[in-house]
Amino acid sequence: MTPEDIEHLAALLKARSGLILGADKTYLIESRLAPIARKEGFANVAGLLTALRTRRDEKVILAVVDAMTTNETFFFRDKTPFDQFKSDVLPAFAKSRISGDIKVWCAACSTGQEPYSLAMMMDEARAQFPRINLDILATDISDRCLEKAQAGLYTQFEVQRGLPITMMVKNFEKVDEMWRISPKMRQGVRFRKYNLLDDLRGLGRMDVIYCRNVLIYFDIATKKRVLEQMATMLADDGYLFLGAAETVLGITDAFKPLQGTRGLYVKNMSASASLRPSATSSLPPLRAAGAA
Repeated sequence: MTPEDIEHLAALLKARSGLILGADKTYLIESRLAPIARKEGFANVAGLLTALRTRRDEKVILAVVDAMTTNETFFFRDKTPFDQFKSDVLPAFAKSRISGDIKVWCAACSTGQEPYSLAMMMDEARAQFPRINLDILATDISDRCLEKAQAGLYTQFEVQRGLPITMMVKNFEKVDEMWRISPKMRQGVRFRKYNLLDDLRGLGRMDVIYCRNVLIYFDIATKKRVLEQMATMLADDGYLFLGAAETVLGITDAFKPLQGTRGLYVKNMSASASLRPSATSSLPPLRAAGAA
């Protein structure tokens, strides 16, 4: 691989997904793109990267971006954000929302374990919060991940990783060597392809946003833009969950940490006036028009 090949790939990934490709990621390029190179008939990854620079094949570009994005996830990942949802978020909404309808957005949902974890948790908490109804929207940039998520079909390793055995028995059925989540849970989650670099406000108003372990791959400017768009679409009494290694501090004052919690944020109302939709409605999506 030439420096020009790697530079072009880095620019492509940033333009299409926001991902920042570090200079030390040669091994990652080789391991993730080798299957695509073979499938497309290239002798090696270097040949694939050269083709990306010299000809525009949207199908190959999408496959490359999909392969390079990180899709690490598992059921009830990190546990704390789910415990906080039950202990802090649900009781607050149970008191403040007459209708009980709560819109939840799982951004960068990968293969669906996060939204399905929320659906199962809500099912367990139904007796405690009988009026609460979760409308869960889960989005991702990857067609491959969304297809798996919608199918709700997981390996033995995937269902054992983070999922309590009682929930597995209650919510999954064995299908050959795989496990499929129940129709009830699948019906509780809507999946949609969406890029975090696009205008997020098209998704509508949200009460809770889970955006965990994805902003760490963006540069500061992209993080700021994504977070501030989320602030305009989040209800004034809404909540934002970020990953344990992520923060809004030093990036934007649109959110502030919820006191006594980790990774849970609320809107900073003193800064909300400058982030009204009218103030940002003319801004284009982060992706450059015609980006390669």
